[in-house]
Amino acid sequence: MNPVPEAPQVAVVVIGYDDAAHVTDAVRSALDQGPAVGEVIAVDDRSTDGSAELLDRLAAGEPRLRVIRHAVNSGGCGTPRNTGIDAATLPYVMFLDSDDLLPPGAVDALLRAAAKTGAEVSAGLCVRRELPSGREHLWQAGLFAETSLIGHPSERPHLVHDTLCVNKLYRTDFLRVNGIRFPEGRYLYEDFVFTARVLAAAPRLALVPDLVYVWHVRRAAEQLSLSLDREHVGNWHARTRACAEAYEILRAAGETELARAARTKFLDHELRMYLRELALRDPEYRRAWWAHTREYLAGYDDGDWARDPAAPGTLLGRFVRESPEPRDLPRLRELAARPARLLPPYTRTPEGTPVWSEEHPGVDLTPLLACPTEALPCAMDAELLPHARGARLRLRLHELYGRLAGAGPLAVTARWHDRVTGRPARHITLPLVPAPDGVWTAEAAVDLHALGAGVWDLCLTVHFKDGAHRDITAHARTDSPHLRRRALPSARRLVLLAHPYATHSGALSLRVATGPAGAARVARGRLRRLIGG
Repeated sequence: MNPVPEAPQVAVVVIGYDDAAHVTDAVRSALDQGPAVGEVIAVDDRSTDGSAELLDRLAAGEPRLRVIRHAVNSGGCGTPRNTGIDAATLPYVMFLDSDDLLPPGAVDALLRAAAKTGAEVSAGLCVRRELPSGREHLWQAGLFAETSLIGHPSERPHLVHDTLCVNKLYRTDFLRVNGIRFPEGRYLYEDFVFTARVLAAAPRLALVPDLVYVWHVRRAAEQLSLSLDREHVGNWHARTRACAEAYEILRAAGETELARAARTKFLDHELRMYLRELALRDPEYRRAWWAHTREYLAGYDDGDWARDPAAPGTLLGRFVRESPEPRDLPRLRELAARPARLLPPYTRTPEGTPVWSEEHPGVDLTPLLACPTEALPCAMDAELLPHARGARLRLRLHELYGRLAGAGPLAVTARWHDRVTGRPARHITLPLVPAPDGVWTAEAAVDLHALGAGVWDLCLTVHFKDGAHRDITAHARTDSPHLRRRALPSARRLVLLAHPYATHSGALSLRVATGPAGAARVARGRLRRLIGG
């Protein structure tokens, strides 16, 4: 293992605005990285909640900490980060937001990789931590499965999916010589543009499997972060603007492969994310969102659409482009889910070509006929029926233009995963039985008492006769009379409340509350919603 250089090498730029509750924790997590961090530059963007004073008091006892105060609030994250770049005096620089943390050893892992390889940029794993639940999701984990050196970004086009600037260490002179900066002022998704500028400068990149950043997602906060506040269509305009600028930066630099990969990323990530939520918005938002998206997608050429023609994002984009107004939102939501589910009907033209529907024959689904079995957007319905031990799970796997019959579904493995911990409960594998109406069915009892209290997500794996398997989630039958809360007697807990429901992406999940205290919490929650409504 290459040692970390002994002399201080790294400047950590911490930016914040009105975040007195968290900023000192962020700064301490940077200082605690050890002697490799020679300076922490805290840029306060004209806070009004005492954040700057907290930082001044911390700096009085810590010579490595410098506090820079903006005289005027910039309205975004780019300007304070640029201030930090300008102030850095050490060979390397990295960025930290005031409500996030650097885990122990993060700087050493990135610096070691940079020193060993001579890479201008080193990057590692970031974890998104949902608060207050503590549930964690790794960000773009596939890129960081192992230590690797990328001689040129085009060798790994998927790099465009990692739009974060905070899980990386940059050579300071690399940024300055190439004039790489963040957009100034109130510019949402400034990371997208900055990352495109970095990739366009063709750095060598060292990737490490170490955890180097903890990204806190506080959806219950009074003021959502700029990127999480998607209630207004202006957020979508800001996101598409950033994606368009990132594409143009890469294209202008001659990085055609990366530019096309960025457009594919938009379909697979941005478009799917917002379509999952579109049915929740009001009609005015939907119309404005749809019109703007069609205008944005009009810039795609045949090469963009042909890059991954069977991918859910591509199919969704082609539907939006084809339809002049929002339609078929429930079916779009299911296809936008992760993993994707394409619900029936499965329509063909008189010539036998598979298409989206009779109303939208222009959306050709022929690419699905050549799609690998393990990538098919299989649709499985699920409902929970009353049963002696609590419930009975009924599953129905739908045919998909004849593809599933050819693959031969044999069985399905069902698991209930704890929403907070991700821990799976006991799994069961059931045979899939073909039915006359062109579906395959399976049923099993669900012991709600054994599951216990919590929120449980149903995860499924379909096994095929050719050895392939497909991980899917189940579409919740919203027309089922059993999709409602039930109270059951419990020998150990007196009472058990079970509520199967459909998530925002249409999947079946289950809330379980146990005992009188659990029942009381549910009753209070219902009362609050009634009063609030």
